[in-house]
Amino acid sequence: MITKDNYKKSIKPYQPKPPLILNCVKAFVIGGLICVIGQGLMIFYMEVFGFTQKQAGNPTVTTLILIAAILTGFGVYDKLGQFAGAGSAVPVTGFANSITSAAMEHRSEGIVLGVASNMFKLAGSVIVFGTVAAYVVGVVRYIVQQFL
Repeated sequence: MITKDNYKKSIKPYQPKPPLILNCVKAFVIGGLICVIGQGLMIFYMEVFGFTQKQAGNPTVTTLILIAAILTGFGVYDKLGQFAGAGSAVPVTGFANSITSAAMEHRSEGIVLGVASNMFKLAGSVIVFGTVAAYVVGVVRYIVQQFL
């Protein structure tokens, strides 16, 4: 009788080995390029509009989200994700891609029940996790400051 473990052992020689080093290099380069674009946008907003570094953060993030959403709409970001893997999942652009993809996939179901509800199925868990993590970090920081 074939068990799950025996099956895994028998097919192991036939499975292709993933190019781990190449995948890491591609993720590093593409993720780094996205960050360089973000830094360039921040410098642009600081130089052209006279924003401080803190003030330039919001329009920089907004622009990165807009670019990622537009590239997702044209199918470019998905190809970038297939090439770069985790490198394209840089938090802001990767999250914008996933939200835009969910909205596009369910647009035939209508604005409210299709786009909005399915878009926030993914976003809801991220928002809840972020809120809970921020609360826990805040409590730990408060306790550390009180006793140290």
